[in-house]
Amino acid sequence: MVKENDYVAIFHSIHRVLKAEKILKLAKVDFLLIPVPRQLTSDCGLALRFSPGAKEALLAVLAAENLSPVELHQRREGNYLVVEPG
Repeated sequence: MVKENDYVAIFHSIHRVLKAEKILKLAKVDFLLIPVPRQLTSDCGLALRFSPGAKEALLAVLAAENLSPVELHQRREGNYLVVEPG
């Protein structure tokens, strides 16, 4: 379940999301690997969920590895809003 204000990062493929998971675990960044919420679409089926407090570190680690998500959403008032990674 995605909590209010949490972020969901979507990737192009299962390979990229699993690679991101491995890198983020090594970097000790707090996140969860989750099924893509029904309101969002993705061919991959998996996404990363993380809190606003982990956003900066998570995106920095992924950018350094050229693994930035293709979409970033934030849950607000029960809806998912597209947000800019920065």
